[in-house]
Amino acid sequence: MPYRAAVTDYLFMIDTLLDADALRQTTRFEEATADVTAAILEEAGKLCDEVLAPLQRNGDLHPARLENGVVRTSPGFAEGFKAIAEGGWIGMGADPEYGGMGLPMILTSAVNEMMSGACISLQLAPLMSQGQIEALEHHGSDAIKELYLPKLISGEWTGTMNLTEPQAGSDVGALKSKAVDNGDGTYAISGQKIYISWGDHDVAENICHLVLARLPGAPEGTKGISLFLVPKFIPNADGTVGARNGVSTVSLEHKLGLHGSPTAVMQYDNATGWLVGPEQGGMAAMFTMMNNARLGVGGQGVGVAEAAYQHALSYALDRKQGRAGADGTGSIADHADVRRMLVEMKADVFAARAIGLSCAYALDMANATGDASWRARAALLTPIAKAFGTDTGCNVAHTGVQVHGGMGVIEETAAAQFGRDVRVTTIYEGTNGIQAMDLVARKMMDGGEAAGLLLDEMEEDIERARPDFPNMADACWQACESMREATEWLVAQDDMNNRFAGAVPFLRAFARVLGAQLHLKAAMADKGGPREKLARFYILRMLPEHAGLLTHAQAGEADLFAVTTDALAS
Repeated sequence: MPYRAAVTDYLFMIDTLLDADALRQTTRFEEATADVTAAILEEAGKLCDEVLAPLQRNGDLHPARLENGVVRTSPGFAEGFKAIAEGGWIGMGADPEYGGMGLPMILTSAVNEMMSGACISLQLAPLMSQGQIEALEHHGSDAIKELYLPKLISGEWTGTMNLTEPQAGSDVGALKSKAVDNGDGTYAISGQKIYISWGDHDVAENICHLVLARLPGAPEGTKGISLFLVPKFIPNADGTVGARNGVSTVSLEHKLGLHGSPTAVMQYDNATGWLVGPEQGGMAAMFTMMNNARLGVGGQGVGVAEAAYQHALSYALDRKQGRAGADGTGSIADHADVRRMLVEMKADVFAARAIGLSCAYALDMANATGDASWRARAALLTPIAKAFGTDTGCNVAHTGVQVHGGMGVIEETAAAQFGRDVRVTTIYEGTNGIQAMDLVARKMMDGGEAAGLLLDEMEEDIERARPDFPNMADACWQACESMREATEWLVAQDDMNNRFAGAVPFLRAFARVLGAQLHLKAAMADKGGPREKLARFYILRMLPEHAGLLTHAQAGEADLFAVTTDALAS
């Protein structure tokens, strides 16, 4: 069964789980009507199914390569990127003043997720450009906006993000790249960056790098970092591509997966760059891009999970073994344990997708209304959407291999590629452990107020479902109360290690409870239908996991650090 974008799921979630009417009543997004939404998602689905999905295996079997200083991308990738660019998909959410569509993030997120399921290696290119577009919209000078945004939005040029250095991974403040003022409005950038997704390629005429570097005399750590825009080719005054800049590709990484996505080691030798935002304001500007990217990466995880699920389901329905089961097909899908795996995969994909779209919706409402409570909601949900979305991608891909049995580890089935491709999503744009630490620290600086308001709204929804589904509603309500108690315990901890020691299980428990409430809401809209049955499975069989996770989350740091490094090595 070939990949099919889950357009129906997105439309159901937007119309049923989210208050789309409230968004459409805002001045900013009044043109994103139900008809427009359906037309956009259906057209994007066709692009994914017919153009991008056939490129998935090419990227794995014929990786990007560096030849004599020139990066050659996988067969068909240039044409695939051209189709994405010409369709206007890169600038879906960008400012119409520079050629964007100005559409809500819920649509950008849905389309990005579909593209990830079709071919994540290629989808990473427009995702990086989208992040750069948003950073420049917020922090770029008028001159930079006028020159670069139309080119990035059209796909004539692409964007990257350059943070990591060999000695500075998650500790960005340890970077050594330098910037020197040339005295003419430009800066000379020198240093080396690693792990640069789509750092060099042959699918567009120019590549624009956002580079973190330190000016002379700037303080150590993140406070002394500035952000610079450094193009591969220096643009002429009329916007055409000019002279080659002091930017070179040292090598491409040989990776576990994402073979079609060129991950470069970039060298900057007195390269000409332009300051983005104020001096020493680099981290604030970069986080504008990273927050966008974190939601997008969560969507990558969900997209790959969807593709892995479809692949496993197709195999399970075709594979005949044993006696005919409950459905009388005789396929392995009739075996109880295989059925369990398939239903768990589908239920988690739904939960992760719904959480990601809820985060995108909060961003849209914040941007449309300026309401600080919506911005706090989006900030709270971003680490959950990123971590749970990518964990779901890994878990579903892993389960998909198990459904295939022995054939899952045979490359001709392509089942293992999903797991190899999605694995890095739990690492880049901030590891999932860092997402969890962000949730329990920075996102709880309000004393848990944003979390409490979200739980209040969830319980209101749950109460509306109680007359129809008392058992499911009671399970969800009790889980919300457990989540509330754990949050109150968390914010009472002054020792941050007590929070950090249980941060990952706390985040996963929050995602489990959110997923249950969203499943319950779906059941209310589909009484007696397949969505109700899926919700019942999730709530009664998968939601109970939250209890053990919250026990872990509230255990503190004492027993963790009682296992010393000497004990670990013994």
